[in-house]
Amino acid sequence: MNFDLTSEQQAFRRIVHDFVAAEVRPLAKHVDETGEFNWAAVRKMGPLGMLGLQIPEHYGGAELDTICATIAIEELGWACGSTALAISAHNNLGEGPLNDFASEELKQRWLPQLATGRGRLGCLALTEPGAGSDLQGGVRTTAVRDGDEWVINGSKMWITNVSVADTIIVLCRTDPKGGSRSLSQILVPTNATGLVIGKPEHKMGLNGSPTHALTFADVRVPYSNLIGEVGKGLQQTLATLSKGRISIGALALGLAQAAHEASLVYARERKTFGQPIGNHQAIQFMLADAATEIQAARLMLYWAAWLKDQGRPFATEAGMAKLFATEMSERVCRNAIQIHGGYGYSREFEVERMYRDTRLMSIGEGTSEINRMVIARSLLKE
Repeated sequence: MNFDLTSEQQAFRRIVHDFVAAEVRPLAKHVDETGEFNWAAVRKMGPLGMLGLQIPEHYGGAELDTICATIAIEELGWACGSTALAISAHNNLGEGPLNDFASEELKQRWLPQLATGRGRLGCLALTEPGAGSDLQGGVRTTAVRDGDEWVINGSKMWITNVSVADTIIVLCRTDPKGGSRSLSQILVPTNATGLVIGKPEHKMGLNGSPTHALTFADVRVPYSNLIGEVGKGLQQTLATLSKGRISIGALALGLAQAAHEASLVYARERKTFGQPIGNHQAIQFMLADAATEIQAARLMLYWAAWLKDQGRPFATEAGMAKLFATEMSERVCRNAIQIHGGYGYSREFEVERMYRDTRLMSIGEGTSEINRMVIARSLLKE
């Protein structure tokens, strides 16, 4: 077994790390405090391939393997949780269904501008007031065919990126009878008539990643904006979320790595009782646990990514990796505040922001509870 990254993967990590260290991390505090989206850095990501990580080259993407895509989001998470979430959602949720299921016409129309940064970002609209984890039974947004058009009515909430996006892939109910084949994915441009984007949500963290509610009032789009097949929306969405779980786990991993690094610096510099606090066993145990769990999470995430690249089943492993990495990150960031003591509770120290940012990761793209159910069902089938 070879656990080394390839030379190409190692080089890509260095390129991304240097970029985010220069362009993203210095603005992380400003982004959190003001809610301003870091367009300056995002515009520079196109030429690096970070806006089309796994999009084929003939559409303007980088066509990287899943391990490289995981590395990119990990490094972004290390730099700024808000920016990382926006780019993760763009790559996995906004572009993923287009690349995996859409017609060639839709791919040619939208992927080149999304993957290169010539346009804005992409997003996916799933959640509704009564539909979070229960998509099959809870989605009430409808799409009715009217000649060569879809007419969409309904509402969505907690939609990442929509105010900085050109496209929304909307999960709609196309068969009122219900069931597993009653939902479809339809692409809606953000400038569509009848689409209303609500005010930004006030959140615990990730303030530089815009989140909004949406309202669809007789929104009309071409029938050809259907993603994949009619009635396959639920299956396409679940496949998209399985891949996205690796990315969210990587984001959490990056946040944990940054919090751990900050803790190590503070443990060497801060003195109590005449010596650095890193000499105290209580602090050493927290640092040792963090390093151990970070390493375990990274191996789990890369393993799931490798399985996907090999064309092997990976959904269960992705769920395990996401579950462990996100809950690990919350522990590490919590203990980073503990190590910093009262200073850790102050917004003058970045570990406070990291703790707030990582809290979403065990909720978004499959809660910890849903992931445990997915894993258990997989085990019980064996």
